[in-house]
Amino acid sequence: MLSMKNINKLFRTDLVETHALRDFNLQVNEGEFVAVTGPSGSGKTTFLNIAGLLENASGGEYWLDGENVANLSDSGAAKVRNHKIGFIFQGFNLIPDLNLAENVELPLRYRGFNGAERKRRVEEALSQVGLAARQSHLPSQLSGGQQQRVAIARALAGKPRFLLADEPTGNLDSLMARQVMELLEDINRKGTTIIMVTHDGELARRAERNIQIVDGQVCDFLSGRAVVNG
Repeated sequence: MLSMKNINKLFRTDLVETHALRDFNLQVNEGEFVAVTGPSGSGKTTFLNIAGLLENASGGEYWLDGENVANLSDSGAAKVRNHKIGFIFQGFNLIPDLNLAENVELPLRYRGFNGAERKRRVEEALSQVGLAARQSHLPSQLSGGQQQRVAIARALAGKPRFLLADEPTGNLDSLMARQVMELLEDINRKGTTIIMVTHDGELARRAERNIQIVDGQVCDFLSGRAVVNG
């Protein structure tokens, strides 16, 4: 379970202070698929960065699987990310000179898995996204939708409990976007908790739960009323 309680994020410069998140409260239960929407500058990306332990909150509590992870050291945050969190971004971030299998395998090398385990995980992940037969191909030989599937496979190879997706269909046409969404729904049905930030209202409505972030706070999706959860 993921639980944020009274999370604040303040950015300071010499001239101004900006509250990206203000008394932010959210609980995501195990196995949920949550879509996050909101206007540009509302705090969606900041929320996702804190959820993924890519940056710390300025205040508040962040509990992940029963552990308060709000103020971990860099090494502590990296350890939790490596074992529990997978990321999918709008950009595919594939290395053009590596084939699909090598792209999926690279994070596993950094985590110290042996060759046999890396091979098993790569084959399993590429099979799950329907690209097992193309693992020797380069990214340039794939469509945009297929490249995003490779990026999803790269995240799945780490066997994360939580999958954080930041505009995963933002660079895709409507058909490819639906195909990627169907893949994410299938991954969720198999037990992975997914939090997806999106501007696509149609895709957001397909998630199990929708939340909206406005001015750094969680709001009820239908009424726009700020609500405290947890």
